[in-house]
Amino acid sequence: MELSALRIVFMGTPEFAVASLQALLEAGYKVVAVITAPDKAAGRGMLPQQTAVKKYALENGLPILQPEKLKDPDFLETLRSYHADLQVVVAFRMLPEAVWDMPPMGTINLHGSVLPQYRGAAPINWAIINGEKETGVTSFKLQHEIDTGNILLTEKIPIGENETAGELHDKMKIVGAKLLVRTIEGIANNSLEAIAQSSDHATLKTAPKLFTETCIINWNKPVDEVHDLVRGLSPYPAAFTYLDEKKLKVFAGVKEKTTDHHDARHCGKYFTDHKSFLKFGCADGYYSISNLQLEGKKRMAVEDFLRGYRFKTD
Repeated sequence: MELSALRIVFMGTPEFAVASLQALLEAGYKVVAVITAPDKAAGRGMLPQQTAVKKYALENGLPILQPEKLKDPDFLETLRSYHADLQVVVAFRMLPEAVWDMPPMGTINLHGSVLPQYRGAAPINWAIINGEKETGVTSFKLQHEIDTGNILLTEKIPIGENETAGELHDKMKIVGAKLLVRTIEGIANNSLEAIAQSSDHATLKTAPKLFTETCIINWNKPVDEVHDLVRGLSPYPAAFTYLDEKKLKVFAGVKEKTTDHHDARHCGKYFTDHKSFLKFGCADGYYSISNLQLEGKKRMAVEDFLRGYRFKTD
């Protein structure tokens, strides 16, 4: 099929998906409709907020659908009326079979890991939290179970020692968008072979949804693990601890390992010169916080924080 004749329905919600939608349009593909999440009330005034994908679609004059329920008969009828050859999903919700099996070429998804590793809702975060040195993006065909479809293309991405989830996210969305364009080209000219994913669950690492409990810093852990947790959750939702009974979000820090024997009482205790450093004891050293946000305050560098904060022990 001629690429310009290919009719595509795009599904996505957050800013991560915008890069892929933009790449499709710039490559000359015919995006006949965009499906995104309904507007949600947010902010002090609880005003309806549009998704990042909706804003971009509006700017580019694309038809938009925002179904509350993906099995709604009216939505399915409207979706069918676009006569899509292919559906593309990037950072959207789970689709029912009635949706993903609709177009003749099927539905493809872009996932932020090298599948089958890190299936799930938060692959970028968990790869860093687990101390991985490498991750990647994968395009695959959707089927019944989430993130299990046959793989089309994969591209690996190195993870820097101090790289945060936010930095990796911004890098990955660009790499992923380019991979998606190549995937669609391959589907259109029948040059891709879909490969089944490994079913050896014993070797697979998962990427479940992040909860509040995930974000609590355990100072009894080695400093490497604390550092990986902090950068894996930075800037959102952010790892946190407590300082003088107030919640303290930690966005960045520096590892300070030591060969000294640490008493268990050392872990979680903070040390500061009140001017330039605030560090907490860990199992094998200290984690010196460089960027933080105290409950009720703005995010700031540690030097600015220390300039105005009075510790309870002062």
